[in-house]
Amino acid sequence: MFFVDTVELEGLGNRSYLAGGEQTAVAVDPPRDVDQVLAAAARRGVRITHVVETHVHNDYVTGGLELARITGATYLVPAGARVSFARVPVADGDAVDIDADAGLTLAAVATPGHTPHHTAYVLAEAGNPVAAFTGGSLLIGTVGRPDLVEPRLTEQLARAQHASVHRLADALPDKTAVLPTHGFGSFCSSAQAGGDATTIGKEKAANTALTSDVDTFVAELLAGLDDVPAYYAHMGPVNARGPEPVDLTRPAVADPDEIAARLAAGEWVVDLRSRIAFAEGHVAGSFNFEADGKLATYLAWLIPWGKPVTLLAESPHQLAEAQRELSRVGIGRPAAAATGGPADWLRAGDAPASFRRSTFAGLAEQRQRRDSIVVLDVRRDSERADAFIEGSVHIPLHQLPGRVGELPEGEVWVHCAGGMRAGIAASLLDAAGRQVVAIDAGFDAAYEAGLPVVAGSASAAGSTAGRLTVDEHGEDGSTA
Repeated sequence: MFFVDTVELEGLGNRSYLAGGEQTAVAVDPPRDVDQVLAAAARRGVRITHVVETHVHNDYVTGGLELARITGATYLVPAGARVSFARVPVADGDAVDIDADAGLTLAAVATPGHTPHHTAYVLAEAGNPVAAFTGGSLLIGTVGRPDLVEPRLTEQLARAQHASVHRLADALPDKTAVLPTHGFGSFCSSAQAGGDATTIGKEKAANTALTSDVDTFVAELLAGLDDVPAYYAHMGPVNARGPEPVDLTRPAVADPDEIAARLAAGEWVVDLRSRIAFAEGHVAGSFNFEADGKLATYLAWLIPWGKPVTLLAESPHQLAEAQRELSRVGIGRPAAAATGGPADWLRAGDAPASFRRSTFAGLAEQRQRRDSIVVLDVRRDSERADAFIEGSVHIPLHQLPGRVGELPEGEVWVHCAGGMRAGIAASLLDAAGRQVVAIDAGFDAAYEAGLPVVAGSASAAGSTAGRLTVDEHGEDGSTA
């Protein structure tokens, strides 16, 4: 009998796997914090004999090299990947025994597309394929994006992606489990997963890569590609060099004077509490990235790479989990940290800063009072293309730190699709000295509130609009 255990990287939208028999196992695309994989192996009572990478990752720092060092496992990396460390290069058709007594083998299948060297691995029991670890090739209902390597290669890789997933679908039985690394929130996916589990047969019926001809697939894939997080530019090189072992030791404790000094020096002080707690009271100048949100993705996307970061958490547990999450994207041990709340972080005599939270109904009421305000939409271009509030300013969240000066004067009401990114944006604006209101609601509520929402391709027309003003007749300057 065989097993497959999943290691969820929920914050990054990825999965790693441990698979094997009664005695030995293989780890697939392990995270940087390898203790999770070691714990999974200990629970199973198995020894990790092989560690494999489907590709050099662009969205997180791998733990493969460290896991192989700790366990003495054979480290398999696609032969076409340019890396600077010792490994066993694996090519199409290569196979290894994972658990001989259980009849488990793992075979490499070249699946270029997500990267030129991408390789999937098929687990077979007594010669029968039972699972395919597809990395960033065949995902649930979609495929990995082909534009993370080199812009001039994007179309070529998109066509290769189509051929690769067809190769898997043609070669494997319909009941074979498909176990991708990406697709659960990761920006490495060209779209988000359409479910939690799948098989080759299900993908044949539902995956557009398998139901569309290559030209249609490529055109739709390229048209739908979204923004790439800035930190991706650093992940590939780190993984190719060979990451250093992760350091999860607790950072030095920062007292109120040190927190103030680090803010004065232009360093980032990040408050990990909920956006509700942050809005009610926080250290002036600090930024809010909720520990329970997509902390690693958005903090790594926005922070200038290499800038020291100090973490403020409500508990030691929250701090430890945030440090672990950030280590996965190459943000090393924080410069300092503190736990508790604003009363513990502020110097004597300093008052906490705060700002208002509201809803789309609150925005509608504000407009009816004929107040002149700025409505800021921090969603990505692809989201705004579906619908937007007439007259709103559009600056995607990841561009906001460098574009705050473009906002018109006045109170800024900021929204996203659900509230989390609006909370981040509000903290950035508050730190910049702007009067801000965070709209903490799903965008569908904008329709329900009677706000003038423009749908469809016309959205581009309002992407750089300015303040919502009131004309002499008491109507806002937009049209329904």
